[in-house]
Amino acid sequence: VQLQASGGGLVQAGGSLRLSCVISGRTFSSNVMAWYRQSPGKQRESVARLTSFGTIEYADSVKGRFTISGDGAKNTVYLQMNSLKPEDTAVYYCNQVSWVGVLKYDYWGQGTEVTVSS
Repeated sequence: VQLQASGGGLVQAGGSLRLSCVISGRTFSSNVMAWYRQSPGKQRESVARLTSFGTIEYADSVKGRFTISGDGAKNTVYLQMNSLKPEDTAVYYCNQVSWVGVLKYDYWGQGTEVTVSS
């Protein structure tokens, strides 16, 4: 499985970006797609999660501003980011965790950089 993230860039505060994560290779029916981010000097944090059962979770810091969605036909997961703030500046990574029985598979994309200027 390979994950290819894209869509990052430089945007002014209050602006929007949409990140995309294209998944290639074999995928399993039971999985969780997620976006994480990491700012310089900080630990990687979960931003949004979408399970194969349709459950969605967001970090408190992005609730009401970010939306995670998936397009099964395109094998793509999106992160729509609105009302961006300078503190959203980070490298964003997509992640897929799949389970086959008790076996857990964990895959990461290469990251796409988001810079929000004030």
